[in-house]
Amino acid sequence: MNYMLSNAASNISTLRKSTMFKLLLLSGLLIWFWLSLPSKLFKAPTSYVIEDNNGNLLNATIAADGQWRFPYNKNIPQKFIDCITSFEDRRFFKHPGVDPVAIGRAIIKNIKNKGVVQGGSTLTMQVIRLSKKNDTRSIWNKIKESILAVRLELSYSKKNILALYASNAPFGSNIVGLDAASWRYYGRSPDKLSWGEMAALAVLPNAPALVHPGRNRNVLLKKRNTLLTNLLETGKIDRSTAELAMLEPLPDEPLRLPQNASHLLQRFIKDNKIWKQETKIKTTIDGELQKNITRIVQQHHAVLKGNGINNVCALVLDVETGNTLAYIGNIKDANNKEMEADVDVIGAQRSPGSALKPILYAAMLSDGLILPNSILPDIPTQIGSYSPKNFDLNYDGAVPANNALSRSLNVPAVKMLQQYKYPRFYETLRQTGITTLNNGADFYGLSLILGGCEVTPWDLAGVYASMARVLNHQTKNHGKPDPDDFHPPNYTSGNTKKAGPQSPAGEKPITGNIPLDATSIWFAFQSMQDVMRPGEEGLWQQFTSSQKIAWKTGTSFGFRDGWAVGLTPKNVVAVWVGNTDGEGRPGLIGVHTAAPILFDIFRLLPNNTWFEKPKYNFSFVPVCRQSGYRANIDCPDVDTVFSPPNAGKAPLCSYHKLIHLNITGTYQVTEDCETPSNMLHKSWFVLSPAMEYYYKQRHIDYKTLPAFKPGCLNTEPGKLIEIIYPQPDAKIYVPLEINGQRGSTVFTAAHRRPGAKIFWSLDDEFIGTTQNFHQIGLNPAPGKHIITLVDENGISVSRQFEILEKETR
Repeated sequence: MNYMLSNAASNISTLRKSTMFKLLLLSGLLIWFWLSLPSKLFKAPTSYVIEDNNGNLLNATIAADGQWRFPYNKNIPQKFIDCITSFEDRRFFKHPGVDPVAIGRAIIKNIKNKGVVQGGSTLTMQVIRLSKKNDTRSIWNKIKESILAVRLELSYSKKNILALYASNAPFGSNIVGLDAASWRYYGRSPDKLSWGEMAALAVLPNAPALVHPGRNRNVLLKKRNTLLTNLLETGKIDRSTAELAMLEPLPDEPLRLPQNASHLLQRFIKDNKIWKQETKIKTTIDGELQKNITRIVQQHHAVLKGNGINNVCALVLDVETGNTLAYIGNIKDANNKEMEADVDVIGAQRSPGSALKPILYAAMLSDGLILPNSILPDIPTQIGSYSPKNFDLNYDGAVPANNALSRSLNVPAVKMLQQYKYPRFYETLRQTGITTLNNGADFYGLSLILGGCEVTPWDLAGVYASMARVLNHQTKNHGKPDPDDFHPPNYTSGNTKKAGPQSPAGEKPITGNIPLDATSIWFAFQSMQDVMRPGEEGLWQQFTSSQKIAWKTGTSFGFRDGWAVGLTPKNVVAVWVGNTDGEGRPGLIGVHTAAPILFDIFRLLPNNTWFEKPKYNFSFVPVCRQSGYRANIDCPDVDTVFSPPNAGKAPLCSYHKLIHLNITGTYQVTEDCETPSNMLHKSWFVLSPAMEYYYKQRHIDYKTLPAFKPGCLNTEPGKLIEIIYPQPDAKIYVPLEINGQRGSTVFTAAHRRPGAKIFWSLDDEFIGTTQNFHQIGLNPAPGKHIITLVDENGISVSRQFEILEKETR
């Protein structure tokens, strides 16, 4: 009995072990089955592809392995689904990945024909085979494909499996995938193919070598028409459609893909090294606008290259979103490789010339440092070794700030930056979106405002778009800048906010307080609108239908870069002209080279109403009519004008002074020589002698201060005489003339009293006398010197300077 019980227990134990083993084996098999499918089936490199905002192909590159293989596309046209399932796998939507009926049918047919004439693989099995890149046909491979096909069906929908097939099937030559095949053979996307075209493509994966000019054409034609007949018999198409489809021509040699926005494609490839996302994007580019602007740029380029100006770029942005509507990074010239047309200038760092001046003007208005019409000195200026000059080498003496901006005068701009402080402007540029200031503020100094820094057309257009956006939103935001309105441009569809996962490489969200308010931006744009347009555009104001455009040009030192940036409430356009190798050319001036392209582009864009005058965050302040500063008690003509919100902080007018005249008003007097009862007290607009010297040449109505009555003591001796050149502690290099002798240096001074004589001395040695026109040419030896000027009344002024033996850089 005990033996029987022991034996039974042993059997039970053995059974349990056997059952456990089978369960473990089954579990292991199930785990293996589930894990047998890779997380990513296809790892082959894909082409970089960009589409316009309507999904039309702009450009593409060949994949790293030499195949035209577009990235996975989940959207498959119903025509292709009908064609491929009718031709390859009629029971595709019914079987679980393996079709026993098809296998049985293939076996019978192959036995009858004593060879392999038909396969039993389903589309799902073909997807597995394509992913393994295994063309070897064997029973063992079929078993593996069958197992993995069933596993694939458990994780993927039928449409997803078809999408995998369509994206990875071979279509002849080095063309992989339906998208690439559609563009290479027919020049359009798959959803636009006819039944005849789609049927021709559907039969290719089964025998991709059929597409070859002059070979296998009849075989391909027969296969396509057989498929069309099957589609007719199954009711997928009607008879007339089938008959017309059979008359369509077969694909021939692969076509060239569209080559639009090639530099944007380069930018995407570069950016995607950071993003590491799919190699295909839908961009914000307007395809038709891109083509039209490319034609405009090509027309201008044909003229410009006659002057050795080889490169042009143009960028168009939508203000509201910051989206890129057109991106012409350069003009390709197949006949001249030396033109460096492959360089994407939109992303290249170039000197902006004067293109940053409106930002400084708006920043100073926002701070209340100036008012829109405040006069600024425009006289010969030297700050240390830096001596800025106006483009036309002339001076106004004094000029309103808005006029200085619209005329792009350099000296007033430097004077403004000197007041605003260049380290602060450096930060302002960074805050508003300039990302390419690669050195510290001290490296650039005051040259920052005249193009002494590096800026890309991408950043510059983005800053102006952000400023326009602030103005468009000023009613909603009550005139205050919203930091979200300042963000970089964007070229990827669906990404219309600040920098994020899809932002171009290296760009970061703009953060911090934006130092520009809407009202100050509005005044800057008003001044930019007053810039004289080139050619016939200069008559634009005579036509009510003309588009209002705020625009600014820039020309870099040495005539290396010509810029034009313009904007409306709807669009921003930036144009750059020059040579990517940095070669300067005579005539390479922004207003003559870039501006005509800018206005031709604007003719293609919608004509919008102008920016609305700000309704919030502004002020009304009393302003001196002549100086443009806040009126003081001596200002005779005062206007209360619409101004930026911080206008109340602006300086009081320092140019109007109360003077005392004799009873006839012909002389200035003092209490030492005239009794108060015989005095006239009058407010007078007084400029410094240097400013007055140039100002009265352009303003014939300017009245100089009357001279002091003989016998009266001048109480303002320092204001009668002023040295214009050289500036204090100037370092002067005088080049050699053609005869080998060193040239002369022209010293200039101004005296407030007409007809006054000035006696000149150099290092205490008398050298000459001037009257009315106070200039004298000297040739001092290298070293430090002191020049002294004395007038007839003994009023004197001195200045130290240094003559350099060698030019410093």
